[in-house]
Amino acid sequence: MKKLFINIIAVTALTASIISCKKNKEVETTEAKAVEQVVTAEKYKANPDQTMIMWNAHKLTGGHQGTINASNGLIEIKGNELVGGNFIFDINTIACTDLPAGENNDKLIGHLKGEDFFDVAKHPNAAFQITSVTPKDGKSVIAGNLTIKGVKKNIEFPATVTVNGNTANITSDEFEIDRTEWDVKYNSGKFADPAKLGDYLIKDNVGIKIAVTASK
Repeated sequence: MKKLFINIIAVTALTASIISCKKNKEVETTEAKAVEQVVTAEKYKANPDQTMIMWNAHKLTGGHQGTINASNGLIEIKGNELVGGNFIFDINTIACTDLPAGENNDKLIGHLKGEDFFDVAKHPNAAFQITSVTPKDGKSVIAGNLTIKGVKKNIEFPATVTVNGNTANITSDEFEIDRTEWDVKYNSGKFADPAKLGDYLIKDNVGIKIAVTASK
């Protein structure tokens, strides 16, 4: 009975945490949108080694963080302003940066690549295509279609964009997406009883930060 009570308290605390994070960081998800075309924009090619998604995910006890690198991409600049772009991210490059190299790291990466999570055998790539960019409070609010596991949804987030000669950089604020919106449902409290999952319950919200370095 005591253990059950502790589990209930823990799940309640987790639910409150998820709600709090959703209010502060989770981006709004909508249906995919058409891309705004800008004919006269200059194109900058993304550097795959410096273009990545930085992620962090958590369960009831602890969590992990890491990166996913782009395989290719480009951004469009007009008058030193970001106006468009698209990227392909190679899920096979997914890495965990908080565990040392070895058996535990390999086991986690193998699980993330498997059917429970990204199912890279069927869906080796994720994609992001910018649909619009709006200046706001000194930053650029980037809206775009994010495709994971064949599911395409539009999201938007603030980012800092800098153009220096032949180099352009994008650094997003950290934001969160609900992984279940892209069919990543493993050990989610929405699809299984949180009390039964216990310490194995994984939060739906995944922290994301995007960094891009591109050259003309």
